[in-house]
Amino acid sequence: MLSENSQVSILVTGANGQLANELKVIATDYFQYHFFFKTKEELPIENANALKYFFEKNQIDYCINCAAFTAVDKAESEEEKAFKVNAEGVKNLADICEIHQTKLVHISTDYVYDGGSNVPLKEDHNTRPLNVYGASKLKGEELALKNNPSSIVIRTSWVYSSFGNNFVKTMLRLFREKTEINVVADQYGSPTYAADLAKVIMKFIEDLQSGMKLSGVYNYCNDGVVSWYEFAVAIKSFVNSDCVIYPIASSSYQTAAKRPSYSVLDTSKIKEVLHVIIPNWKKSLQKCITVLNRERFS
Repeated sequence: MLSENSQVSILVTGANGQLANELKVIATDYFQYHFFFKTKEELPIENANALKYFFEKNQIDYCINCAAFTAVDKAESEEEKAFKVNAEGVKNLADICEIHQTKLVHISTDYVYDGGSNVPLKEDHNTRPLNVYGASKLKGEELALKNNPSSIVIRTSWVYSSFGNNFVKTMLRLFREKTEINVVADQYGSPTYAADLAKVIMKFIEDLQSGMKLSGVYNYCNDGVVSWYEFAVAIKSFVNSDCVIYPIASSSYQTAAKRPSYSVLDTSKIKEVLHVIIPNWKKSLQKCITVLNRERFS
């Protein structure tokens, strides 16, 4: 139930992940809120009893669900586990948030689309996941909105950060270790700096606190369209590396899970509703690499 006389409380699940860590960084700027950051070990969302106990002991006004099974290729062989977290776990959160009148903000993915489009994808575009991970995330979206219609679902894409494991950090490591690498050049999307997404999530909460009625699905990613190869080249341009990057076709790089060839998200809805300016992907990439360099040489 939303607080009236006490400090507003925000629960962030999946606290060890990229996005949750970026929320931790900016949490100190939001002194008016009390944050609970809970790891998957401390609060497994697939455990309905654990959630019930936590919500009964703590008044939670907002729940930002960053918990997810994100190993895309591993999900192909661990389908039950992926659905346990990404679908059943989200249902559990939606149920408990509905009971306690807690606003749920759930993070989803561009992998709910099949990659068959050639124009940026709006929120109402047909969903047809190509892999188990995408199917489990889509089921989570559906259960969140069915069991708690006031939920906010944010679809995002190609997330990276100075925290955790991601494409940017992998490329930086490979540039140091190898003289040449191959990167897929026929898959297109929009990179998302988790620090930018964290700020937008807090903008949702601030607008909700001011009385705005917000629910449903929203797309968020940084502005611009890029291939993985072009993304890698841009990363290299910000560091002193002699590594040669070769573009290759997806068919030359076999993975357990099939990826969408085009998953660029249309962000016009979130811009219009929240009145936010979304940074270009290259500017945000430069910010992230600056943070990583500072950490590496500090």
